[in-house]
Amino acid sequence: MTMPVLDSTPNLTVLFGKAVLTGFTRRGGALPSTVYSRSQVVDPEHLAAYAKVCGFRLTDQLPVTYPHVLSFPLQVKLMTDGDFPFPLVGSVHIANRITQHQPLRADTPLSLRVHVENLRDHPKGKQFDMVIQASSADDGPVLWEGVSTYLRRSGGSGGGDREVVTRQPSAIWYVPDDIGRRYADVAGDRNPIHTHALTAKLFGFPRAIAHGMWTKARCLAAFEGRLPDVYTVDVRFKLPVLLPAKVGFHASVEEDGRHFELFDAKSGKPHLSGVIT
Repeated sequence: MTMPVLDSTPNLTVLFGKAVLTGFTRRGGALPSTVYSRSQVVDPEHLAAYAKVCGFRLTDQLPVTYPHVLSFPLQVKLMTDGDFPFPLVGSVHIANRITQHQPLRADTPLSLRVHVENLRDHPKGKQFDMVIQASSADDGPVLWEGVSTYLRRSGGSGGGDREVVTRQPSAIWYVPDDIGRRYADVAGDRNPIHTHALTAKLFGFPRAIAHGMWTKARCLAAFEGRLPDVYTVDVRFKLPVLLPAKVGFHASVEEDGRHFELFDAKSGKPHLSGVIT
């Protein structure tokens, strides 16, 4: 296992260029054992921009999804290293689980760590987990953990999601056609499927699609002020949100937690399902 500590934030422009140039040479294999880490101080202007685009209020606590964005350059660096078995381009984010062990304050320096694990079969190919941890910069206990599950398709026979949500929405949201560009400006995720209809068509989408982590953040913003200090939020990403869109949001309280869904307001086709425990 190698555990490099990075002195500066990896340059995403350089890394995405590398991903395009080397993506077709990846042939699968074992996941690397590298653990990247970096100290991070929150930029108040960046935090304000993130809160605005996702619908969070600006407070002295970080939105629960914000550490994912802070760690994103480390994730991309790991996935573009020469020993990573799968190309970044074409890897699909299918699930995300976040556990907040205690609220993170905006004025607290953080130590971020990322690694990958749990390579396993999926009906449509292979899947693996990107694990992110955040602790205080003085090497204290883990305060926040995130697990992003990615799918690398390889011609499997798994069927599409034919589910239709029939529940009445708790709210209807209009998602503008520029939300992919606006979120990319803040999060750094400039995957062309999110930023413009023309580039999205090159990858088989009729229009640009919203980022999965934006949809998760927007849903959690709807619960703001009603969640405990310690909780886990587990989400499955389903069909993409084609921009612009009108989506329905439904939330309910059940015995095993708070459940929520995001779906097309007209057809009922599901975009996301999640539970808070």
